[in-house]
Amino acid sequence: MKRLMQLIMMSILMVGSVTVATAQCGTWFDSPKENELTEAHVLYRDQVKLKNLDAAYEPWKLVYENAPAADGKRASHYVDGRTILKHKLASADEAGKKDFIAQILALYDQQMACYGKDGESARLKGRKAYDMFYEFRSDYGEINNILKESVEEAGDDSEYIVFVPYATVIEYLFTNELVTKEEARSVYTKLNKIADVNANGDGKYKAEYKQAQDAMNAVFQRIEEFIFDCDYFRDKLLPEYNADNNNPEVIKRVYNKLIAKGCDKNDPLLMELKTKYETYAAAENARRQSEFEANNPAMMAKKAYDAGDFNGAMTKYEEALASESDPNKQADIYFRMASIKGRSLKSPSQGRELARKAAKLRPNWGRPYMLIGDLYAKGSRTCGFDAYEQRLAILAAVDKYSYAKSIDPSVAAEANKRIGTYRASYPDKETAFMKGHKAGTSVKVGCWIGETVKVRF
Repeated sequence: MKRLMQLIMMSILMVGSVTVATAQCGTWFDSPKENELTEAHVLYRDQVKLKNLDAAYEPWKLVYENAPAADGKRASHYVDGRTILKHKLASADEAGKKDFIAQILALYDQQMACYGKDGESARLKGRKAYDMFYEFRSDYGEINNILKESVEEAGDDSEYIVFVPYATVIEYLFTNELVTKEEARSVYTKLNKIADVNANGDGKYKAEYKQAQDAMNAVFQRIEEFIFDCDYFRDKLLPEYNADNNNPEVIKRVYNKLIAKGCDKNDPLLMELKTKYETYAAAENARRQSEFEANNPAMMAKKAYDAGDFNGAMTKYEEALASESDPNKQADIYFRMASIKGRSLKSPSQGRELARKAAKLRPNWGRPYMLIGDLYAKGSRTCGFDAYEQRLAILAAVDKYSYAKSIDPSVAAEANKRIGTYRASYPDKETAFMKGHKAGTSVKVGCWIGETVKVRF
């Protein structure tokens, strides 16, 4: 430890710092202090192994500044230096952080200059970019340039650690219109080729390559809609379709996606998908229509009525009644049935009964009584043995209009109009006297109407 302290003091007295200026790859064999430097190397390495990085800093700095390339056979001063400086970086202030980051990146560059043979330079560029991405949050444009060089130089020997950073950088740059879709697509293709070679090979890290490939492609998925064309999606979706080629949802998704990406509709795959999709769609539409009709009988009743199928409409309204518990809605249904039965199906007596059910379910609703009045007015033409008895039916109709407006002001105007229209059809006084009827006499209307009215002229 005493010798370590002496060496540290020597380093403090020396001029210079850890900069790119020391990139001439000097070794301790080139220094007159070879013994001191080799001893400092051993001392700092011991501290690194003990994870005592603060104590390792000064002796490492001493030996690095005087012999950056160590003995010319090992890159440990660059590798260990990055470990030690990252430790110092964690507790530095903002100015110190910038300085340490610059030093760490310079160590990568100097290691490349001194030990960058046989593809090592490409690997170091990838690791430098990795640190810039994950640890230093450096500019994505700079990271992209370094990763591009690394992957182009390393080719299939590129490390899997660059996949996710490279994909993320490209996704960001494309989203911000800083690279073209052709560039983004090229990076995707290149990285996946590298991943396939290594994930399917016999290498030690095949599982790691596959895992990194999946993570990388998850990032590319965020922009795949914008950078890829038909061929990409055809290749991507075909395995999914082949694995479940009778699943309507799969057919629909694959077909719609390929059509959206501009695939040729005459492609045999597209034609097969289209046939299956249309068959599925027709069956699905029929199922949904059937389900809709089953769940909406009142709507289907209206549809049948509009088509002139009055009996069909009655059947659907009966279905609607069976499934309805709201009295107001039941009243509406009964009223519609009353109108169909009394007017369209020429069964005024049954129509009246249905109208009474509607009125009972919704008190103070004048519309059912207006309907009954209309049925009486229309029935007056055939009710009775003579014109006088028919006019009594008009009085029954007017009584219903009058009652309707008395309980429901919303029908008052309509009721008054009808009352005014039918006033001229009241019984005449002379015929009434001949039958022994005076004004105010209670008389029962004949045929199906059966109402008792008070005679007026």
